[in-house]
Amino acid sequence: MEPEVLDTTCCVVGGGPAGVMLGYLLARRGVAVTVLEKHADFFRDFRGDTVHPSTLEVLRELGLLDEFLSLPHQQIKTARLHFGDENLGVADFSHLPATCRFVALMPQWDFLNFLTSHARNIPQFQLRMQHEVTNLLSSDDRITGVIAQNESREVHVRADLVVGCDGRHSITRKAAGLEVIEQGVPIDVLWFRISRKPDDPGEVLGNVNYGRALILINRSTYFQAGFIIPKGSYDDVRSEGLEAFRASIVRIVSYLSDRVHEIQSWDQVKILTVQINRLRRWYREGLLCIGDAAHAMSPAGGVGINLAIQDAVAAANILAEPLLAGRSGISTLAAVQRRRDLPTRITQGAQSLAHRGFSRIFAATGPMKAPWQIRVVTQIPGVQRLLGHAIGMGAQPEHVRPAPQQHPRRSRRSSFVPAAIGFAAAGVAIGFMAWRAVSRTQSASA
Repeated sequence: MEPEVLDTTCCVVGGGPAGVMLGYLLARRGVAVTVLEKHADFFRDFRGDTVHPSTLEVLRELGLLDEFLSLPHQQIKTARLHFGDENLGVADFSHLPATCRFVALMPQWDFLNFLTSHARNIPQFQLRMQHEVTNLLSSDDRITGVIAQNESREVHVRADLVVGCDGRHSITRKAAGLEVIEQGVPIDVLWFRISRKPDDPGEVLGNVNYGRALILINRSTYFQAGFIIPKGSYDDVRSEGLEAFRASIVRIVSYLSDRVHEIQSWDQVKILTVQINRLRRWYREGLLCIGDAAHAMSPAGGVGINLAIQDAVAAANILAEPLLAGRSGISTLAAVQRRRDLPTRITQGAQSLAHRGFSRIFAATGPMKAPWQIRVVTQIPGVQRLLGHAIGMGAQPEHVRPAPQQHPRRSRRSSFVPAAIGFAAAGVAIGFMAWRAVSRTQSASA
């Protein structure tokens, strides 16, 4: 059977937050875009649920914010950490320089369905579900499109530019031979669901005790839970049995004792192998990678989806006019990386620092207490606001470029300084907290 052949200006591989946002932004500027998503729908349990203030600001600039916030969601104005028996404030979002001074918790499939429903109203936007990209098309060392599989039929999509938004296991970056720089990560995460009661804490995202950490993401009627384990220890956890796993959960969060029985099978527990990496070069002639395809992030801080969306906004701002003019050369693609490389490095550096702190937690075996030093630090005026800025806005929040007939917006002050300070403070605080807590536990058991 002859392959189906499609022609477009920009082919976006991957219908996640970066891909859908980029497709929408380019299409509204008049660029013909085809987004390819390998699944039949967006329903995936273990995608990021946190929509940060920087992303909500983008939705405001697109005129979509009020409608978006009418969808079911929860709002986190302060992030808290339950350490042993103590409840510590970590990040305060209530003073951010943004319209929405909170993190919205919403299943990612709702976010993507919302965005695609608006994108489909633009004639230049096309979304093709169940189109799995398997390889790239090339000519004279230039990428000219992709090869996709739609059920049993092969589809060739020819494009002036291919943008890889296909995640940490990106086919596009692998097929293009782009070099990946890996950073060691000492943790993995076990994801599962457990029911939530109305009187359960709403803003306590992290729980640390007995040498383990449990993340609880509020999805109204249930928690999406992430149990942090040492890298490569999943088989050991399984070998201890489900009863031991359920007991570990209760030791960290005692109020879950009446519902851990809901975990009846290891099939309900999925492992996320945590990675932090980035491409040395995000592009080659005819191809650009953004989001997790360019820089895989850890779940720490829930910043991955928001960093990917900021990539998409920057890429659309830089690429729209060259694509319309038919001159999206290598220098234009390089400009996208220059714009987004430093925010990526700052964020990944902070995550690596936080991981090193968490890896010390695993050495503890008994009840843990937050040392007085960390309690004092979190009460210093401004520290929680800095951390809120770092998490909520990121190192360099992007803004949607106005249409040519509009007056350009006065650019806002750079966020590099407060974000860098906030990320550094977060990493140092977590590392110090873990070191002191483990030292105290070991001393008590000696």
